[in-house]
Amino acid sequence: MMTRYENLTFDQERALYALKTKTVSNCNFQGEADGESPLKECRNIKVKNCLFDLRYPLWHLKNGLIENCSFTQNSRAALWYDRKVKLIDCTLSGIKALRECVDSEISNSFINSLEFAWFCKKLTLDNVRLDSEYPFLRSEHMNISRLTMNAKYSFQYVKNTRLKKSILNTKDAFWHARDAVIEDCVISGEYLGWYSKNLKFINCKIIGTQPLCYAQNLVLENCEMIDTDLAFEYSDVRAKIKGSLTSVKNPESGRIQADHIDAIIIDSYHHKNSSCQIIENEKVSS
Repeated sequence: MMTRYENLTFDQERALYALKTKTVSNCNFQGEADGESPLKECRNIKVKNCLFDLRYPLWHLKNGLIENCSFTQNSRAALWYDRKVKLIDCTLSGIKALRECVDSEISNSFINSLEFAWFCKKLTLDNVRLDSEYPFLRSEHMNISRLTMNAKYSFQYVKNTRLKKSILNTKDAFWHARDAVIEDCVISGEYLGWYSKNLKFINCKIIGTQPLCYAQNLVLENCEMIDTDLAFEYSDVRAKIKGSLTSVKNPESGRIQADHIDAIIIDSYHHKNSSCQIIENEKVSS
């Protein structure tokens, strides 16, 4: 039995099905046969310097190291139902690249994948660039650092997430999210964190309209909010903001402290139901 597969091309269905304790290097998975699932149900494998141009290449993989590999747009749904898989220096370009995986690590990689990382658990990302539309839906126990992301509907329904030192250009991020800490990040978009519970932002810069509405137990520590109008509507919030806010509207409860707030909007029907304390530092100091 071969222990290494090197400098080969595979295009047939399930070409290396159920490999165990093997190394696959400098191989191409492409060709006229256009076969699916070339490395399905594998165990304890290392895959290095390979090109994947076929559908569903790595399903039900357990204990895999994928290094310096390229997945083309044709390699749709590349990694599904995997356990303990590490990707280093990879490029993933197919739709739905990661789904229902447990204990995955991705580092120093570029990902261009719509609907990326749905229903995953124990996902770690470090130094990743991500272009997506709907990433991280209902994933949980994530630890993410140095992520640069362009997306639309990100981190919806996530749980137990830690995000650090990242730049997010996104819309509708963290809707219905639970128990997440976002630290030293820049988040630019619209409608951040609606219907969330137990979100905490530390040393972040938040940019965009109508952020953080209908949130429960929301905390902001030492954050900046730029062009953030109509913030905190119907939210229970404890916020300490550096600089100015464009406007605050109908906060439910808690305490909001900023250097300056251009407009505080409390509708007449909401006034008697709000217990939120709003403090402007410049007025206190004067």
